[in-house]
Amino acid sequence: MLRPTALLLAALVSATACAPLSAQPLVDVDIVDRDTGEWLPEYRHRGRDWVPGTPGHRYGVRLTNTTGERVLVVLSVDGVNAISGETAAANQTGYVLGPWQSTEITGWRKSWQDVAQFYFTDLPDSYAARTGRPDNVGVIGVAVFRERAQPQPYYAPPVARDNEYDDRYRGRNESKSAPAAAPQASRRAAEAADSASGVGQSIGTGHGQREWAPVSRTDFVRASRTPAQVVQVRYDDIPNLVAMGVMPRPYRYDDGYRRGQPQAFPNGFAADPPGRW
Repeated sequence: MLRPTALLLAALVSATACAPLSAQPLVDVDIVDRDTGEWLPEYRHRGRDWVPGTPGHRYGVRLTNTTGERVLVVLSVDGVNAISGETAAANQTGYVLGPWQSTEITGWRKSWQDVAQFYFTDLPDSYAARTGRPDNVGVIGVAVFRERAQPQPYYAPPVARDNEYDDRYRGRNESKSAPAAAPQASRRAAEAADSASGVGQSIGTGHGQREWAPVSRTDFVRASRTPAQVVQVRYDDIPNLVAMGVMPRPYRYDDGYRRGQPQAFPNGFAADPPGRW
């Protein structure tokens, strides 16, 4: 029997996000640039989801419960649990979201009242690297657990003749298995393709300024030892994502000037021609 675990309840509720990362997700995950207010676009590349981060910009992880039940979300940033600061594992503490609740996690939890802001920074300045754990910089992940149903009063069915109720009651309490993990061979192929690109991770998540983000404590009993949903979102700066082929080469207004092509708007205002006027 799984023991109850004391967890944190995200207190801020806002609009529902709508960018599912799987066919029927329990929780939607989105990354928001807090300095521009933009929801970072996701790019699918070789079986992975990528978002572009701008060094120096603060960001938040938007979590949206798409179900009518409570769920537990264990949040990992750069391989570090965003609440405890431990090297992340799915069986650790996390945030509990109520039915249909949406909240934005904006930093490393420092107390019941505040967090240290997430922001994109050079890899050596990332919180993970500064605490001696640089191997998993560049990935944001969640492990989602369903809540164990509370026991209900049991009323024995009436005795039936000729076992007419056997099929009706058979298998009612059988447990459902968690979704199968992606094939190991596919994950190895994706990792090998990333290594072959020759592009190293450029940015990570820093440990920024403190900000007020109160939460409260609640109890949650997991329905299973393994998560019902696991999501991973990779991130890096735009030059690296372009170099890896994740993003198309960005268009620049001055490309034509470098190529020496005629321009419809080569200057701002009309200059006087030579001679007297």
